[in-house]
Amino acid sequence: MKVALDELTGADQAVLLVLMAESRPVPNPELTQLGPELKKLNRERLNRLGLIETSKPGNSYVHELTDEGWRLCQDIFAAAAPPLSKGQGKALYTLLRSLGRYLAREDLVLADVFTPAREDAPRPDGTADTDVELLVRRSYEGLAAQPGGWVALARLRAELADVPRPQLDATLKRMYRIPGVSLIPEENQKVLTADDRAAAVEIGDQDKHLIAIEP
Repeated sequence: MKVALDELTGADQAVLLVLMAESRPVPNPELTQLGPELKKLNRERLNRLGLIETSKPGNSYVHELTDEGWRLCQDIFAAAAPPLSKGQGKALYTLLRSLGRYLAREDLVLADVFTPAREDAPRPDGTADTDVELLVRRSYEGLAAQPGGWVALARLRAELADVPRPQLDATLKRMYRIPGVSLIPEENQKVLTADDRAAAVEIGDQDKHLIAIEP
């Protein structure tokens, strides 16, 4: 289903643009720092129209742009400002149209320009993935029965409950590629609890339940 811009409010469009600019799953509290608050009715409309996907892995909703959402953002880059837009809003759409002309002239798509921040770039809450990696390593050291021993991700997540799940997942997936860091599935699936299954991180189409970090 192709969505038309006139089905959205200016706030809806602004949310899509923020998710486009971040190019990653964004927790609701962080989204509010980056742009307009995504209220329930707006969230439900954007989900119903297939423009964003929303999950709730922890205490907060997490939102990510869909392919249709990216396509609609492309339309926004050629659109006039919404009727009720004021000075700053009108200036934003003037800027977007100018960028849209550049993208068309250079035969670029939005994904060529808007990419996730560097792993070491700070987020609005002041943390970066490198900070989270340090937290993971410190928490692991406190939980492991012995250096290099296996620790359940459910226990690790409980220790790092203040870290947004998308950020922790991204850090774990990056650490998986670091020599000395291992993430594996639980071999005996029958012993997994509901918490173990919920805490798993998916890597290579396989849920990983345990982590080990060599000293």
